[in-house]
Amino acid sequence: MPQVPAEDSHTTRSMEECLTSLFDSCYPRLARYAYARLGNPTDAEDIAAEVFVRAFEALDSFRERGLPMEAWLFRIAHNLIVDRYRRNSRFQRSEEVEVESNGEDPITIAEQRILMSDVRRAMQRLTPDQREVVRLRFFGGLSSKETAQVMGKKDGSVREMQRAALEKLRGLLG
Repeated sequence: MPQVPAEDSHTTRSMEECLTSLFDSCYPRLARYAYARLGNPTDAEDIAAEVFVRAFEALDSFRERGLPMEAWLFRIAHNLIVDRYRRNSRFQRSEEVEVESNGEDPITIAEQRILMSDVRRAMQRLTPDQREVVRLRFFGGLSSKETAQVMGKKDGSVREMQRAALEKLRGLLG
């Protein structure tokens, strides 16, 4: 994973190169995270793309704080999603989770849709912070330390929220 140069030696060009190198690895993870929050693949892709536009525009304000730049990107994604909810209070997340067919058997696709619907309903029984931890850790692929940075929490708190969330989900889905 590319590391941002130390603040005293970074240049705009090296920051741009770091951001560019993160695009291929982070874009799909950002889109999955946004999809988990929004339930719409087109909106999720729009958010993931907008993250990089915003990051590029704000490169001068980015400061290395000991965590990878991708944690900053997920924070931007989180803020964009929150802004989208605020702008459109009537925004309704789709309850039907789309499952790609990829030529699979229709019975398998139906079973996956039912499972994803069950998971979505179970996720609604978690606290908002627990849902966010699950989305960042498992859909976004962030470490607990990166998740803590995005959420403005301590690493230990994130690990405890994750433990409690998974325990509750096991009980609800088990």
